[in-house]
Amino acid sequence: MKVIDHIKDAKNTLISFEILPPVKGKGIQSLFNLLDPLMEFKPAFVNVTYHRSEHIYKKASENSFQKVIVRKRPGTEAICAAIMHKYDVDTVPHLICGGFSINETEDALINLHYLGIDNVLVLRGDAAKNESSFEPEPDGHKFAIDLLEQVVRLNHGMYMEADLKNSARTKFCIGVAGYPEKHFEAPNMQSDLQYLKNKVDAGADYIVTQMFFDNEKYFNFVKNCREIGIQVPIIPGLKPIYTRKQLTLLPKTFHIDIPLALSSEMNKCQTDAQVAELGAEWLLHQSNELKRAGVPVLHYYTLGRPEIVANVVRQVI
Repeated sequence: MKVIDHIKDAKNTLISFEILPPVKGKGIQSLFNLLDPLMEFKPAFVNVTYHRSEHIYKKASENSFQKVIVRKRPGTEAICAAIMHKYDVDTVPHLICGGFSINETEDALINLHYLGIDNVLVLRGDAAKNESSFEPEPDGHKFAIDLLEQVVRLNHGMYMEADLKNSARTKFCIGVAGYPEKHFEAPNMQSDLQYLKNKVDAGADYIVTQMFFDNEKYFNFVKNCREIGIQVPIIPGLKPIYTRKQLTLLPKTFHIDIPLALSSEMNKCQTDAQVAELGAEWLLHQSNELKRAGVPVLHYYTLGRPEIVANVVRQVI
């Protein structure tokens, strides 16, 4: 079932989760162990992230090195299928530009279609670890809207090989990312909103936001989106803070603000356990306020700590 249909059919705010694929070498059971505590909440869907490949250099001989492509978290397509099979829940694989050619992307979409997966979240993705800025593959997409347009074309039966006749149409529901505090590469909020509107006009069905810790930023973001004509559902993305280190790591990595009221109280904590307790209280407050405001979905970034999220969702009014 498509995400947009879950939202249209819902009488109340839905719950969804986002998980990381297992690191290469870990079995699928390691993922199930993370998901098991969350299934009691009957999520409408589960997002499965994708991390781009990395380039490393291995010594080939005494005087030379070989460039090797490494994917540390492979298997997103199979993971989505495994989750659907085990839990009977819809999955949303992340689809990124970085590390893929246009033809590889088409093959991945065909595989997802074969598996009965009809949702994707389209993202540009981050720069590779050894790059200062995002660099696409020589024959890959540079921007998320280009990737989105490829998915839309496939939904219309338009494949890379233009001479294919009577081609099967895919039926992907397409999500895109939104940034209540502005994407860090956008020159200003107005241009960032226009980029987002362009993606919606090109065929995006809904928006999932970057994490935020101040609900007013989400509410203002939605208001600004509506004012420029973006009418699709806007799903808030939520995450618990559970270590003191995250007070500096999250703003640096995701270019977001931690409210003074939250950071001040967390800086008084003596242990990470106290930080986690306070972070859970803050997340619960955010969740209840957003639910009262009638958001379509509460989307939780679990990032390997499902027990914190589970304890919060269990208390959401």
